[in-house]
Amino acid sequence: MEGSPIPVLTVPTVPYEDQRPAGGGGLRRPTGLFEGQRNYLPNFIQSVLSSIDLRDRQGCTMVVGSDGRYFSRTATEIVVQMAAANGIGRLIIGQNGILSTPAVSCIIRKIKAAGGIILTASHCPGGPGGEFGVKFNVANGGPAPDVVSDKIYQISKTIEEYAICPDLRIDLSRLGRQEFDLENKFKPFRVEIVDPVDIYLNLLRTIFDFNAIKSLLTGPGQLKIRVDAMHGVMGPYVRKVLCDELGAPANSAINCVPLEDFGGQPPDPNLTYATTLLEAMKGGEYGFGAAFDADGDRYMILGRNGFFVSPSDSLAIIAANLSCIPYFRQMGVRGFGRSMPTSMALDRVAKSMKVPVYETPAGWRFFSNLMDSGRCSLCGEESFGTGSDHLREKDGLWAVLVWLSILAARKQSVEEIVRDHWARFGRHYYCRFDYEGLEPKTTYYIMRDLEALVTDKSFVGQQFAVGNHVYSVAKTDCFEYVDPVDGTVTKKQGLRIIFSDASRLIFRLSSSSGMRATIRLYAESYERDPSGHDQEPQAVLSPLIAIALKISQIHERTGRRGPTVIT
Repeated sequence: MEGSPIPVLTVPTVPYEDQRPAGGGGLRRPTGLFEGQRNYLPNFIQSVLSSIDLRDRQGCTMVVGSDGRYFSRTATEIVVQMAAANGIGRLIIGQNGILSTPAVSCIIRKIKAAGGIILTASHCPGGPGGEFGVKFNVANGGPAPDVVSDKIYQISKTIEEYAICPDLRIDLSRLGRQEFDLENKFKPFRVEIVDPVDIYLNLLRTIFDFNAIKSLLTGPGQLKIRVDAMHGVMGPYVRKVLCDELGAPANSAINCVPLEDFGGQPPDPNLTYATTLLEAMKGGEYGFGAAFDADGDRYMILGRNGFFVSPSDSLAIIAANLSCIPYFRQMGVRGFGRSMPTSMALDRVAKSMKVPVYETPAGWRFFSNLMDSGRCSLCGEESFGTGSDHLREKDGLWAVLVWLSILAARKQSVEEIVRDHWARFGRHYYCRFDYEGLEPKTTYYIMRDLEALVTDKSFVGQQFAVGNHVYSVAKTDCFEYVDPVDGTVTKKQGLRIIFSDASRLIFRLSSSSGMRATIRLYAESYERDPSGHDQEPQAVLSPLIAIALKISQIHERTGRRGPTVIT
């Protein structure tokens, strides 16, 4: 600390009406809005900080991280300046502003911080023409619950001023402590720049048998792996954990330099966008492949020759093999959680293990209560996210290490493990169709009319004939969730049509994609007979999709000829 105290300013502002967090305390919008609209970012940051009770906020510690996308450095500086002005005592920030979402959750829990601010738009594109986001995690390390998101929104609608220290400057590249003397503050404001990987790596060491994984990657007949960080936050984690710690050759890791625009591609780990990895795996040289999204909470698994493991299958297979992980051998397994749209493959594993399954709305925040109360050990979503009660976030690298642990223990290939799982439990054919970038008003009327149709009593019992298939409607509903911990009710979380053969159709309006709207259509069909396990999912599901398109009229009402993305 040198020179005179840094002034704390109060800046007048006017509210924006569109700063309702989409869920989990997150606001995701086009980058140009954050960068160009006067006070757009400070308004939301002030609303987040003001949502923390004053007595909890004064002198507290918070964690700040980003996925490295465009505008992150500027935004980090604003967050630091505003945190100081609002009485936060200490900030923990990853070097160069970089921290994965799982690492933020880890550090919050490790140091008992009041919460964390993550600058990420997840798997959305970066760069000036991309998207930017701000996410608030609470003291348990998980995404903000709806009651906190609602509080943030209410504050954002009436905000008149924000507090900031515009002259405060930090060096994000220098590890260690930096202290600042502020006007009218009795104690200095402290910033600690930490290695983005170390604390999280120490947690992983307590969960896994690193020697077993290292033997798999370096011993006789070593498994050759290919891991794609997609130019997001995970580059440093992949290199330090998989290469330096576990011995994978340096060339196993690709696209490991975080870039502001993620190399011009959406950092979305699926078959549509992780094409570099997919092509490498198709060559047959590598036995295991993985990709991560921008902030490191989502992942994709591929086997040799590009064998794709669906997220729902991955969740179920992890559940069936938790005994391969020292953490679960010690802690036991209390229950599983999955989002409602996620396939029911997990349920069959749970039944065999005699543990409960909790079916929640989409959004990781719904799992936090279950884990905090000791009800849930493992949970996941069809959107490439899986995690356990070691954190309160989905965790891509954790999931990859689980898979490597399973491979080491079972001494089989990825494909063999998946096929053995299907032979034991049956195969759930599953697809998600995203209709993105729609007019919100159009999606509202589509969902309103669809709800009126499928929830009418006369709809149950109807039969739909498509080719040689006849589907009979057994049950329909508009999904609502009653939290078993606190009784909170969350309504209108998607329309479900369940047929007599247990096939499912689900329609859900997504609120996570910024200013436009997305309708997601999910189809699922179960096949017990192993002779039917080698079909293409879209071919198996085409009759269900035909029914969905017929009753929703989504192509006619949106002018679209098909979905934007199929996963």
